[in-house]
Amino acid sequence: MIRFTKMQGAGNDYVYVDCTQGTSVARPEELAVKISDRHFGVGADGLVLICRSDAADFKMRMFNADGSEAQMCGNAARCIGKFAYDNGLCSKTDITLETLAGIKHLRLFAENGKVARVQVNMGAPEFAPARIPVNSTQNVIDQPHLFDGREFRITCVSMGNPHAVIFVENTDTFDVHRWGRAIENSPLFPEKCNVEFVQAVSRRELKMRVW
Repeated sequence: MIRFTKMQGAGNDYVYVDCTQGTSVARPEELAVKISDRHFGVGADGLVLICRSDAADFKMRMFNADGSEAQMCGNAARCIGKFAYDNGLCSKTDITLETLAGIKHLRLFAENGKVARVQVNMGAPEFAPARIPVNSTQNVIDQPHLFDGREFRITCVSMGNPHAVIFVENTDTFDVHRWGRAIENSPLFPEKCNVEFVQAVSRRELKMRVW
């Protein structure tokens, strides 16, 4: 039996297991696949282990729904901040989190003894192809690329994990599942990627759907 907590940040939902008190999870890659299944499991975008760290206040290990281990997720990091404070694992409101993408800094905003908001410093965007990674000899910024016979203008960036950003006319009607899957699994991305489809609503507002 494993005790877990289901949390979401901006709709990005994961199953969290507190491993700071001695709980261990054998074969987390396999568990992530089973527990993430939205029909036969709990249903989630993946599995997150909250662990002790020698380099920070806490350590995050996260596994996608397909069992692959991810470097970083800002929403998951924010959820760890709330979990740690609300469950008495820490009493301070500025904490550090060890991830495969480096140490991240979280700022917690508590109200009536519970965290209401969490900010995470993701660091500066990384455009160097080798650091994303993306198979290109130059930065990919608003460049045309062909995916399954359709051309998209994409920007590739890392915020600790690889992203492809694409502007579309209407995010509500755009087939995110069809093209998100095609782009994620393209040879352009050796470690796959998240794909953001963005609509410019106005000069001050953007609307985004994420694969």
